[in-house]
Amino acid sequence: MIEPPLVDSHAHIWTKDLPFVDNPRHRPTYEFTVENYLADLDAHGIQYGVLAGASLFGTYNDYAIAAAKANKRLRTTVILDPSVERYTMERMKEDGVVGVRLPWISLASPPSIDTYEYRRLLRRIRDLNWHIHLHVGRGRLPGILPYIEASGVTTVIDHFGNPDPELGMQCPTFQAVLRSIATGRTWVKLAAGFRVGRERAKEYARELLKVAGPERLVWGSDAPFASFESQVTYQQTLDDFAEWVPDPKQRRKIGAETPMKLYFGV
Repeated sequence: MIEPPLVDSHAHIWTKDLPFVDNPRHRPTYEFTVENYLADLDAHGIQYGVLAGASLFGTYNDYAIAAAKANKRLRTTVILDPSVERYTMERMKEDGVVGVRLPWISLASPPSIDTYEYRRLLRRIRDLNWHIHLHVGRGRLPGILPYIEASGVTTVIDHFGNPDPELGMQCPTFQAVLRSIATGRTWVKLAAGFRVGRERAKEYARELLKVAGPERLVWGSDAPFASFESQVTYQQTLDDFAEWVPDPKQRRKIGAETPMKLYFGV
């Protein structure tokens, strides 16, 4: 019997009536509510969850924040306009927000991170002891990470860094992720292996484990597997994790100790 992770570090929730941004990457016709998500956690023996701000809904973070506020077993990241005031961010922190997600994967032309507005946002994130949560699109991390690293902010990179699976280990994005780990302020999510292909995901996970160690890695299901709903089950994501990290002590570090410190401060 494989011990389940204590924390699922990546999932999205929504109801059918949330407001979509203009031209969303996809437009699901179903809902995955906080109750649905908590039921999945309970069914698989997982005690805590971390929600990710969803690009589909832009800066409408209300539902995720309400879920985290009402359920102490949850934390969430949010999507913010860089002009947001610190006072607003402080209120969010009280309600279970732990970081800001840059969902630039959905943008054809993302903004420059090297502007006063973003330098100010990064400093506020740092001052609040939050993290910047990166999901910026394939090929963009090498140009963005140096500015993030220079800010001194804690960084969490989604989905292995979203590397190009055709390029394997030599993908410039994946190599940038490996270099960033050396700063001591970067964590990487072993999540959504189905988006890069399961065999490639196993290779990336093993390399990250070798370079980063379990202290810099967390696991996430990416429930409800947007665009892959008919191909992935929650149990399969747990099975993938067990295959990526065969050693139970390392799995416990990645699935419990590291995310509890990173997201829950314990």
